[in-house]
Amino acid sequence: MKARAKERLSTLRMLLTEVKNERIERGADLDDDAFAAVVRRAIKQRHESERQYRDGGRPELADKEKREAEILAGYLPEQVDESEIRAAVAELVAAEGLSGARGIGPVMKAMIQRFGATADGGTINRIAREVLGA
Repeated sequence: MKARAKERLSTLRMLLTEVKNERIERGADLDDDAFAAVVRRAIKQRHESERQYRDGGRPELADKEKREAEILAGYLPEQVDESEIRAAVAELVAAEGLSGARGIGPVMKAMIQRFGATADGGTINRIAREVLGA
């Protein structure tokens, strides 16, 4: 507030509102994983809005959404490198003998359990599909 960073302040107020709503919905305080899920959901919404604004010919609004997503990304834990995810997926696939589209579910479950909030589900899914050849 003192820095007069209006866009950052506005973005953080929106995030705080989403966190409070999630807390009310759950009926309990949020743990770190739940907070990260709220932040990820907010980032995903910003990316979708950015895409829609770009498609609609409103680049100034798309840029605003992109900046908000970048601000929110600063509140996520440090993300795991894709090469580490790829190695873990390849190790699991080899150990379990998984292949094809049927292997995606078990891989997703194991990798989300292993990496938690430090890896994006979309990235895990994309890598799993590449490794499994699905």
